[in-house]
Amino acid sequence: MTKYKIAMLPGDGIGKDVMDAAEVILDSIQLDAELIKGDIGWIFWKEEGNPLPARTMELIKKTDACLLGAITSKPNDEAERELNKRLKGRGYTYYSPIVKLRQELNLRTNIRPCKSYVGNPLNYKDRIDIVVFRENTEGLYSGVEFHPIPTEVMECLLRYNSNMKRFSEIKPEDMAISTRIMTKRACKLILTEAFEYAKKKDYESVTVIEKPNILRETGGLMIRMARNIAIRYPNIKLWERNIDAMCMWLLKNPLEYSVLVAENMFGDIISDLCAQLIGGLGFASSGNMGDRHAVFEPTHGSAPKYAGQYKVNPIAMILSVKMLLEYLGEEECATLVEESVAAVIKEGKVRTYDMGGNNTTLEVANYIGEKIERSIRK
Repeated sequence: MTKYKIAMLPGDGIGKDVMDAAEVILDSIQLDAELIKGDIGWIFWKEEGNPLPARTMELIKKTDACLLGAITSKPNDEAERELNKRLKGRGYTYYSPIVKLRQELNLRTNIRPCKSYVGNPLNYKDRIDIVVFRENTEGLYSGVEFHPIPTEVMECLLRYNSNMKRFSEIKPEDMAISTRIMTKRACKLILTEAFEYAKKKDYESVTVIEKPNILRETGGLMIRMARNIAIRYPNIKLWERNIDAMCMWLLKNPLEYSVLVAENMFGDIISDLCAQLIGGLGFASSGNMGDRHAVFEPTHGSAPKYAGQYKVNPIAMILSVKMLLEYLGEEECATLVEESVAAVIKEGKVRTYDMGGNNTTLEVANYIGEKIERSIRK
């Protein structure tokens, strides 16, 4: 009987390419695991009216952890056009399967490490070591939206918020509303996890990223919670930064920052900026974790124009495998994977096109796998 069961969800576009690279790494470390393929993505929306079939949710719940490749998401009008004709008019509505996964499984914590490895020609600066903690289930990505605006919703908003008066003459079909929902519980959890991580890894500061001068209620809640929690960690500095200013400061002084924490959308934005500081999304891994389940994925998209060409950089996915191994408690294996990635980047002999090389996705993965196997034999 195998020790672990891991759900493998290739998804769309280059998802299969990088998932094949992940399997190379899992084979090289000889992880005692059953790898079980699952269905997710655009093809299942088009053919079934559901980009995240119920069978896939059941699979994830029965496994120890999940690896996800990449997902294609499109606006509602495109989703409707591409839906199979036999399904049109039957009430199917597209939703992001990633957001659904995070909300249904309460994967509240999104962790995105961004480290500049020595020898990477794409590094903005060397010695960058930033970890972004992103609240994963609330904020502006809560999914509570309206279009057109129901009469009772408009009446309620006009009654309770004077700022809505300037919209009172606009037709319901000419307006859309997205809500930014934040709770004390979610803010407390993500902030506490960020401080605990900083404490464990000996980081000197935690920076909370918000916009409380404009988003006074939701941003104000996050900042107040951060100040309350920081009291329990007297050896860790709390820095407060507005999202717009933070983008500037990260470009100017990236080495000053270590642990960043933000709500959903701000965390999404700032983690992409941090990824570019270390060479781009080809190096950016992530983990989505809750109390009972976890999904690990590269932060890049599905890049459909490269699908099946095995051209793209697999390192983001390989570092996501490293995060999965840490989650499973396989610390030695996780360290071995990261050390092998770092060694290959430093050597510079085997590189994908984004790094100025001409090697394929699998050639890079196999070379890293060989490094791992040699280390195991020592």
